[in-house]
Amino acid sequence: MTVPGLLANRVAVVTGGTGALGQAVTLRFLAEGGVVAVPYAVPAERDRLYQRVATADRPRLVMEPVDVIDLEAMTAFAASVIAARRTIDILVAGVGGFAGGSLLETDVDTWKRMLDLNLTTAFSAAKAVIPRMVQARYGRVVIVASRAVVPPAGGFIAYTVAKVGAIAFSQALAQEMREHGVTVNAVLPSTMDTPANRAAMPNSDRKGWAPVEAVADAIAVLAREASAHITGTLLAV
Repeated sequence: MTVPGLLANRVAVVTGGTGALGQAVTLRFLAEGGVVAVPYAVPAERDRLYQRVATADRPRLVMEPVDVIDLEAMTAFAASVIAARRTIDILVAGVGGFAGGSLLETDVDTWKRMLDLNLTTAFSAAKAVIPRMVQARYGRVVIVASRAVVPPAGGFIAYTVAKVGAIAFSQALAQEMREHGVTVNAVLPSTMDTPANRAAMPNSDRKGWAPVEAVADAIAVLAREASAHITGTLLAV
């Protein structure tokens, strides 16, 4: 259930905000009164998101083309958001990607791509945004990991290592931020019901798949001011 106003006057950066889950998060934050800044890579996804946003909410949506892996580019994006809105209160690190394959089947390019998409993007986004949160002594950081890698699984080793790294990153960062008023938590979705997953697994039983809206609900809870005492948590959805 959306509660209007819970994120009123809060500014969020949502990486991966034009993807299936990212769109659900962006729409949820806008519905709760937040300003949402989305660094995007795919113009067609940007256009789809824009069409889904209510006309009244569009002035509170900022979208710019940014390579989230590139720390310099993310730092410039964060600086532009702060210049326009004076602060960044919330970060959702939602960029990710999947590749299957055991160690014997995984080449070095796939290994690097999985680490970049699932782990380096979280580092770059946090490195760009958190200094402003520390200065303000307020922040909510939510990193999207995966339930499938707890415990670590075989068969998709590069993805597993990258997502386990994202979990470790969130927990270590939570410890570092305890004295600064910044919470850091990870959300661990099970298989999400997205067009990409339906196409990749057409014969799967989808009864246990998580709707992206349910994952967005969990992220929204962790992003609120009232969640000040929740940090270092792994929240499975």
